[in-house]
Amino acid sequence: MCGITGFFDTRGKRDLSRAVLQSMNDSQLHRGPDEGSLHLEPGLGFGHRRLSIIDIATGQQPLFNEDGSVVVVFNGEIYNYQELIPELLALGHVFHTKSDTEVIVHAWEAWGEDCVKRFRGMFAFALWDRNQQCLFIARDRLGVKPFYYALLDDGSFLFGSELKSLLAYQDGNGGLRRDIDPLAVEEYFALGYVAEPRTIFKQAKKLSPGHTLVIRRGQKVGEPRRFWDVRFTLDAKIDDQQASEELIAKLKESIRLRMIAEVPLGAFLSGGVDSSAVVALMAEQSAAPVNTCSIGFDDPSFNESAFAQTVADRYKTNHRLEIVKSDDFDLIDTLARLYDEPYADSSAIPTYRVCQLARQHVTVALSGDGGDETFGGYRRYKLHLMEERMRSAMPLGLRKPVFGTLGQLYPKADWAPRVFRAKTTFEALARNSVQAYFHSMSLLRDADRMRLYSPGFKSQLGGYTAREVFERHAANAGTDDPLALIQYIDTHTYLVGDINTKVDRASMAHSLEVREPLMDHEIVEWLATLPSSLKIRGGETKYLLKKALEPHLPHDIMYRPKMGFSVPLARWFRGPLKDRLRRSVLGPRLADTGIFDPAYLAHLVQAHQSGARDYSAPLWSLLMFDAFLGQVMDGGSSIAMAEAPALVVAP
Repeated sequence: MCGITGFFDTRGKRDLSRAVLQSMNDSQLHRGPDEGSLHLEPGLGFGHRRLSIIDIATGQQPLFNEDGSVVVVFNGEIYNYQELIPELLALGHVFHTKSDTEVIVHAWEAWGEDCVKRFRGMFAFALWDRNQQCLFIARDRLGVKPFYYALLDDGSFLFGSELKSLLAYQDGNGGLRRDIDPLAVEEYFALGYVAEPRTIFKQAKKLSPGHTLVIRRGQKVGEPRRFWDVRFTLDAKIDDQQASEELIAKLKESIRLRMIAEVPLGAFLSGGVDSSAVVALMAEQSAAPVNTCSIGFDDPSFNESAFAQTVADRYKTNHRLEIVKSDDFDLIDTLARLYDEPYADSSAIPTYRVCQLARQHVTVALSGDGGDETFGGYRRYKLHLMEERMRSAMPLGLRKPVFGTLGQLYPKADWAPRVFRAKTTFEALARNSVQAYFHSMSLLRDADRMRLYSPGFKSQLGGYTAREVFERHAANAGTDDPLALIQYIDTHTYLVGDINTKVDRASMAHSLEVREPLMDHEIVEWLATLPSSLKIRGGETKYLLKKALEPHLPHDIMYRPKMGFSVPLARWFRGPLKDRLRRSVLGPRLADTGIFDPAYLAHLVQAHQSGARDYSAPLWSLLMFDAFLGQVMDGGSSIAMAEAPALVVAP
C-alpha cells in the first residue's frame, strides 16, 4: 500500500523542479513511511511513498521494465500476480523482482490498455511509456483505492492518491486553483460526500472506478474509458444449498489471496456478520491464531464488543479490544485535514480509532467492507422493496398527487423507527423508484437543501440537483429489478464515495493496509447473476451469506438486529459540542461563503438544541464543511498532516 503522485507536461517537455515533486510526495508521507522515491525526466515526474508489504527487499518504486522505457507508480495490491508471472515469462519478459508492481509494467507491454482486465485486486497506478510518449492511468473496478487528477491551464497534468498532493504543486505559473465547485457542494449536502468523478474543486477530478485514461503528449486529453462494470443479469439457475457451497468456496479463495503478506497480518472484528465471516474463514485457513482487533464504546447503546468477543473466543484469535469514550469528538479538525474534501460520515471517527488500534499490532488488516452492498444487507433495502410493491400497485400519475399531499400534511416524526415514519413513506411513494431511493439517502431532502442555500448560490446551481448522480447511474444499470437497481446505484455512489473513502483515509493515516475480500470483483460478478431472492428473503437481509455461514458462526451473531458503527451525534450537539456547533454553523466562515441562508442555519441549530427536531446529520455535515474551510481552504494547511489526538480509552 502506498501513495503515488506525479506531473506530466501534456504539451512539451517542460522540466519540473525536484523540490516541487518532493513536496508533492512528502504531503503523503503517512501513506508510505518506509521509503520515498522520485523519478524525473523532461516533462515528467513520478513520486512514490512506500508501505512495504510484498517483496520488501526489491519492490521499490518507481519501477521500470528491462530497458527503462516503461515506468510505473502503483498503489494497491494485485492479488493474482503470482499467476500472471509465468504467463509473462513465457512471452519473454524478464523479471528483476518478486513484486506485483513489476507485473504491471510487463502486462502493459504484453496487453496494452487491456492489461487492467487481467488484474484481480485493488489498484490505482500511473504508467509512463517513453517509446509511445503516453501516460496510462487506471483505477480498480470497485474504487477501493483513490486516484485524483487535474489538468491545469498550462497543460500540466497532476495526479495523486490524495488531493493534498495536487495542492502541494506550485511552479512559476501557479498551481491548482481552490475554486469550489457549486455542484460539488450540492452533492455533498445531499449525500455527505462529493460523488465521482467530481471533487470539491472545479479543476480537479477523481478517476471513476473501473476506468482508465490514456494521455499522449501533444494531443488533447480525452475522457476516461470504462473497462469494467457489474451487470445484474439475475439469470443463474441455482438452489440454496449449491449457492451456499459456491459462496463459501469463493470467499475462502478471496480471503486466501488477501492473506499473502511479508508483514504482520490481522483483521477487524466488529461483531457484525461481515467482519465475523472474514475472521471465521481466515481462522480456518491459518495455521496460527488470527490477530483481531475491535473497539467498543462506554455507551452500551453503541457497543458491539461482546459480539466480537464471542467470535474471537470461538476461533481463539489474538484479540485486542479498546473501549473508547463515546464523547470522542476531538478528531473533527484531523478528519478535515485527512480527507481534503468535505466528508460527513461520522463513523469516520470510530473507523479512524480502530485503524489506530490495529496498526499497533499489524501492518495489514482484512475487513468486511462491501458486504452490505453486495449481499443486500442494508435495512433501507427492505424498506425500499416494501415501498416498491406499493408503487407497482398504483401509477405515478395517481400516486404523486395523493401521497405528495399526504407527505406535506403529515408531521415529521424523527423519534419513530423509520418503518413508522409515515411522512417519509408518503414522500417516497409520490416519487419514482430512483427519486425515492435518492430521497431516502439524502442528508437533507430537496426542499430542505433549497432552504439551506442562499438565493445567489441557488442561481449558481442552474437547476442542478444531486439526484442527477443517481439518475445517471440508474440509466446505466441495465436492470429493472428493484433490489439490483439500488445495489447498482450504491456500488457506484455510496460504496465508493463514502465507505471506500472512509476506510482508505482512516487506514492510511496510520500507515495500515486494509484489504476487502467481500469486494473481490469475481465474487461481485457472481452475486450479480443470482436472483434477488437469495439476498433478501422473508424480510431477512443477506439471506444467502447468513445461510452459507451457519456452520461457521453462532446463530446470535448472524440473526441479531444490525447495529452499525455510529456515534451519538444528537447528544453531542445538545451537550459537549453545543458551543462549537453554534460557533461553526452560525459563525463568520460559513456566512462569508455566500452559500447559505443564515436564517435556516439558525433554525437547524435552534430546533435541534431545543429538542424539537433531530437535525444531527445535516448539522454534522455543516460542522465538517466549516472544518474543511478552516483546515484546507485557509492557508493551505491541508498539505501537511498535523498530529492527531491520541486514542482516549475509557476508564
